[in-house]
Amino acid sequence: MKIKKNDKVIVLSGKSKGAKGTVLETFPTKNMVTIEKVNIVTRHTKPRKQGAPGGLIKKEAPIYACKVAKLCPKCDQPTRIGYEFDNAGNKQRICRKCKDAI
Repeated sequence: MKIKKNDKVIVLSGKSKGAKGTVLETFPTKNMVTIEKVNIVTRHTKPRKQGAPGGLIKKEAPIYACKVAKLCPKCDQPTRIGYEFDNAGNKQRICRKCKDAI
């Protein structure tokens, strides 16, 4: 999976289409990501401990990683991620549109 934690992404399809946010958590085995303030769901929860909140709690739910695209910090457009080796032999991520290191 090429999307990492703290990446700026944009949602390409679904009910949150066009929303931008940062990746909070990734689930590589399920190919899913959780994005800040995107795909908000309501959970009905019962308080388990004294003083714990109960009732309707809104939280972010994971969405499939194929429905999001990384935003390039230089050209600020959704882009695919490529890989390139620098002079020291380290692998780094690059923007496929502007060829700049991400």
